[in-house]
Amino acid sequence: MSQPPHQPSPIIPGNEAQIATVQRLRQLSHLLDNAVGIPGTRYRIGLDPLLGLLPGGGDIAGAVLSGYIVYSAAKLGLPREALVQMVSNILFETFAGTVPVLGDLVDVTWKANTKNVALLESHLNVPQPNSKKADKWFVFMLLAGLMLVVIAVAGLSVFLISLVVRLFTGG
Repeated sequence: MSQPPHQPSPIIPGNEAQIATVQRLRQLSHLLDNAVGIPGTRYRIGLDPLLGLLPGGGDIAGAVLSGYIVYSAAKLGLPREALVQMVSNILFETFAGTVPVLGDLVDVTWKANTKNVALLESHLNVPQPNSKKADKWFVFMLLAGLMLVVIAVAGLSVFLISLVVRLFTGG
């Protein structure tokens, strides 16, 4: 597996735990969104769109990994607005992924995890003076809501696939 290109750390020097967390999130984001180069192109895809091809469970697995990035960003002190934007990126990718073919293209190009790590880094680079860290209950409810929506979308996908299969097989 290739490593993401090294980028200068946006974090205050001396906070080794924060630097290590951001590095780990960059690597996870790279794995999910950009791990594999498409031969003959400059374009890369990751595990997230491949997981999305698995009906139901793939979307849930991808959302759990994406949710980990949001959870880690909350632990690093990101404000509510940034966390909501991160979850919105994931939800857009999730809903778009339900549309056959077009959804797969969106899943490959949207790269919610890459966007979310960039958002995290921009907030760590330039802290917003009027924003305060999200409290634990807000983060819990935000992530629980994300998982409920993803599970519902995955369940709907499985239901629709089984309906189509029964329609064509006469069962």
